Amino acid sequence: MKLIFRVILMAAALWVAIWLVPGLEFDGGPWAFFLVSALIVAANFIIKPILNLLSLPFILLTFGLFLLVTNALVLEFVIWLSGPDRFALGLTSTGFFWATFLGALVISVVRMVLDRFER
Repeated sequence: MKLIFRVILMAAALWVAIWLVPGLEFDGGPWAFFLVSALIVAANFIIKPILNLLSLPFILLTFGLFLLVTNALVLEFVIWLSGPDRFALGLTSTGFFWATFLGALVISVVRMVLDRFER
């Protein structure tokens, strides 16, 4: 039940990011949207800790600001997975640096706010 609630919170955060960030777009149905949200939750659970461990020197050197880059890399991986050549779920980004980075930042902030309701 907690996993489903996390996917719903991630879907809300992703919706806000798509709504606010120009260049981050979704062109799919509601099931594809929740599947993309589940992919982000799974990537945050599996890939993000490995990526954070490998980039630990950069995280320490930048006092944690490099975590924003690892968040953007995880989001870019999910965008790559949801592309037309892989799963064709409909999440696209016009460019890594601005759209994906700002999208990851918005998702992180919205998730931080929504996580208050999880407890």
